[in-house]
Amino acid sequence: MDEKERRYHEKWMAQALGLAKKALAAGQFPVGCVLVSRDEIVGVGSRLNSNGALQNELDHAEILALRDWVSRGRPGQKVIAYSTLEPCLMCAGALLISGIRSIVFGYEDVMGGACGLDKYVPFSASKGKAVCAPLYRDAQVKVIPGILRNESLALFKAYFNKNNNYLKNTLLEEYTLKAK
Repeated sequence: MDEKERRYHEKWMAQALGLAKKALAAGQFPVGCVLVSRDEIVGVGSRLNSNGALQNELDHAEILALRDWVSRGRPGQKVIAYSTLEPCLMCAGALLISGIRSIVFGYEDVMGGACGLDKYVPFSASKGKAVCAPLYRDAQVKVIPGILRNESLALFKAYFNKNNNYLKNTLLEEYTLKAK
C-alpha cells in the first residue's frame, strides 16, 4: 500500500476511533465502525449493550453501522467498512451479504476475528464433493488490517484495565494486555 492510500484509510479509521472512544466513555466495548462511499460516511455504529441488563452479542458496531446505512437508503457504491476491531463471523458475514467487499480494521481479534477465514471453505457438500455456497463463491473481498492499530489497541487496553466484565478472562483480554 502506498502512502496516499494509507493516509486515506487512516482518515476514515480515525472516524471509527472517535466512535469507539465514545463507546468506551459510556462503559461499552470500544468498537466503532464507519461505512464510507466516495469520500462520504454513509453509515456509523458503535458497540452497544456489551454490559448491563441488555447485554447481548447482536449490537456490534458493524451491525449498527449497517442498520444506519439501510435507514439512509443504502447510499453509495463500493462501500468500505472501517472498524477498530477485526469483524467477527456475524459481522463479516453481514458485510459480505450486504455487498460490502472492502474491510479495513485496526486491531486483530485473535479470539473471534473472521477476516482471515477462507471463504472457500465448504458450507455444504454435494455428491461427496465440497462446494462453497454460491453467495460467497465469487465474492472478491479486500481486507486491510492494522490501520491505526496502536490507537485501537490503546482503547482495548483501557477497556480491559477497567473493571469490566465483558470478555473478562478471555483469550482476547489476555492477548490485548500483553500486546505491544
